Amino acid sequence: MTTVVASKETQKEHSEEEVHIKSGPMHDLVEAMATPPTVDDVVEGPVIAIGRARVFVDLHPFGTGIIYGREYLSAREALKNTNVGDIITAKVITSDNAEGYIELSLREARQAMIWGEAEVALQKKSIFELPVTDANKGGLIIAWNGIQGFLPASQLAPAHYPRVPDGDKDKIFVELKKLIGTKLELQVITANPREQKLIFSEKGAGSPERATLVEKYAVGDVLAGVITGATDFGVFVKLEDGLEGLVHISEMDWALVENPKTRFKISENVRVKVIEIKDGKVSLSIKALTEDPWKSAAAKYKKEQRVEAVIIKYNKHGALASIEEGVAGLVHISEFKDEAELRAKLELGKVYPFMITLFEPKERRMTLKPIA
Repeated sequence: MTTVVASKETQKEHSEEEVHIKSGPMHDLVEAMATPPTVDDVVEGPVIAIGRARVFVDLHPFGTGIIYGREYLSAREALKNTNVGDIITAKVITSDNAEGYIELSLREARQAMIWGEAEVALQKKSIFELPVTDANKGGLIIAWNGIQGFLPASQLAPAHYPRVPDGDKDKIFVELKKLIGTKLELQVITANPREQKLIFSEKGAGSPERATLVEKYAVGDVLAGVITGATDFGVFVKLEDGLEGLVHISEMDWALVENPKTRFKISENVRVKVIEIKDGKVSLSIKALTEDPWKSAAAKYKKEQRVEAVIIKYNKHGALASIEEGVAGLVHISEFKDEAELRAKLELGKVYPFMITLFEPKERRMTLKPIA
């Protein structure tokens, strides 16, 4: 999710990030970088002009957003009392139209924000008391914030699981229908906005039951688990029925992970290490089971050494270049006339010669200078 704010805040943010470059680990730098908004991003900015059936929003420093046409009509009531200077949150539906504007949608932003709340609920293991609105042969239909969710029969707590001796699906369906109108304590176990998939579980939703499960584990345990869900901030791993842990994006790999959703498949088996247990939540790591590449890099590289590196990412401060898997350095934009020159001379995926100008392996920090 991309958030764009007014120019003064952006300037302040730039200043703070410059300090971060000098003091923080490289992976923190990557996480702090803003990128131009693209289709499906949710953005925020002040209204700078209101025309006939259109509203213009400042998305500094990336351009001007516009709400018009069908999107304006669908949000007409919400926009009726909007004034210049008001902050608007909207979803990008076209990043660059024929007139050079970034087309926005208030209607789709509301849906995106709800799905964002679902992903937060997934991360925090939030418990909701929600009504069953319908049933089918596979489970129950759940209503949550205007989104239709699904509770598979296999995720029902023992007290509500259909007790049908012969496993007849029609008889199970009859039992499931008896739960329509009932409120159940549930937690989100899958939130996939692209597939419009919101799945709940009743297992482990009760805090005493979950607390008992968590007590069995300790920091340092190495466990086998199964991937049950993926979000922009990491993946969830089922440790046993009723208990899942989160592998944050920063704990997935020593190398840069752009999109956790493409790294693993649902139901894939993985080995994880418990790195924290707090407030009934289990934090896991996959990379902790592999050697930190910066440790071996400390013996191979030094300041002023010539190396070859592949460009893996652009950011506000320049480009990240990887000298080996999991070890990357920053090529600062100050080495070039402007961003356009940097991108022209350092293309993504290509290898170039560099000089190491700063190397602090314990801090996982390195800067590189292009060699002509």
